[in-house]
Amino acid sequence: MTITFVKENKDVVVAQGANLREKALQNQIDLYTLKGKLMNCGGYGQCGTCVVEIVAGMENLSPKTDFEQKVLRKKPESYRLACQTLVNGPVSVKTKP
Repeated sequence: MTITFVKENKDVVVAQGANLREKALQNQIDLYTLKGKLMNCGGYGQCGTCVVEIVAGMENLSPKTDFEQKVLRKKPESYRLACQTLVNGPVSVKTKP
């Protein structure tokens, strides 16, 4: 499966069930704005700073967690927290929406 990072014009091949945040960071994809760089929780789903926009392939992702539902309630449906998102098929992602 492939994660396509749109802004970075980079494709990353991953195994099914891969964590979106982990794969982005392993491939030098910058997920965080300045605030996120200073205050991120390290991928534990507690800060809400790793927001990404899913451009295509939303159906290939794990369901939103309760924390995501709460943090992203005023954001578009296409927004996800990378640390809470598992990839189960091809997906296109826009970082720092």
